[in-house]
Amino acid sequence: MKIEYPIFFFYYKDLEQAFNFYQEVLNFKLEIDQGWCKILKIRESAYLGLVDERRGSLKAVKEKGALLTLVVDKVEAWHEHLARKKVQGLTPIFKNEEIGVQGFFFEDPEGYKIEIQKFLK
Repeated sequence: MKIEYPIFFFYYKDLEQAFNFYQEVLNFKLEIDQGWCKILKIRESAYLGLVDERRGSLKAVKEKGALLTLVVDKVEAWHEHLARKKVQGLTPIFKNEEIGVQGFFFEDPEGYKIEIQKFLK
């Protein structure tokens, strides 16, 4: 018995807006389109499901209780890309020597927080 791969699901009031954001801004690829749920491939064996709250098992909530962290090799390049795309909530790049990471935060169209980070050690 084994787990094949995880899919994390975020719930939206405006599914198409979220879908366009993840495809156009983060370049996630559509893997499965179920209409009211779109499964996006982040990379091999890592997926994000975007769900229309009107059909999903949960509702979109104002205060998001999830953070999507994407580990990258070029934090500065990602920051410049997202600044050009004018994403909301873009923070300056930070370095946390205590835990050995460099990164920044931003938000998707409905307020889910996303972190871009690189391990320094």
